[in-house]
Amino acid sequence: MGESDDHDTRDGDAVPSYPPLPVTSWAVLGMLAFGEELSGNDLKKWADWSIGFFYWSPSVSQVYGELKKLESMGLVASRTISETGVRGRRVYAATSEGMDAVRAWVRDAPVEIPVLKHGVMLRIWLGHLSDPEHLKSLVRAHIENMEQLRARAALHADHSTREPGWAFPRMSLRWALRYFEAEIELSRALFDEIDEAAEQFAAARVDGTGLLAPQVPGSWRTVEDVVSGLTRG
Repeated sequence: MGESDDHDTRDGDAVPSYPPLPVTSWAVLGMLAFGEELSGNDLKKWADWSIGFFYWSPSVSQVYGELKKLESMGLVASRTISETGVRGRRVYAATSEGMDAVRAWVRDAPVEIPVLKHGVMLRIWLGHLSDPEHLKSLVRAHIENMEQLRARAALHADHSTREPGWAFPRMSLRWALRYFEAEIELSRALFDEIDEAAEQFAAARVDGTGLLAPQVPGSWRTVEDVVSGLTRG
């Protein structure tokens, strides 16, 4: 066999057999890869039930925007279905071209490194502008939110066994459950660490406005140079 079946070649370079689309487009197309015709509202519910726990929870307008794009490219097709006494609704299905494209994307597209954006940790990073008790209250609220998400993920995972084709989504939901459990444990450890940080911060110099007065201005540059050197080494 010569070149990979999933790639064409052009001037000696491998050309992906999937179009250049944002990951959100692939997520919507992927939700149509489970063999059902779905409306935009259905897809919104499907996202909230599954990928919303670990990747993306789109608005209905975002879903329809992605569907319009995918349909214009021939990756999905739509039709209007009517039910007695109910206004017709438009449902979407992946085309054979869409299935080929999303299959190639899953197999061959580079996997992006997850980017963590943690609102609680950003505020703890700026903890010198707050006080320990307020920071702890933020952590407690965060733990409550994580416990609710953990319970929802567990409930969804428990009810995902009815279809054998949902085996991998169920695995993803169970991963989300473990992720929320780990987040809760990490957050509980912050209570003692906040007290320790407050004790260490007591030695810092602060002016009348609350602005820090560094003991060695610019020392962060030296730290960055050391870390960069260790990384390169």
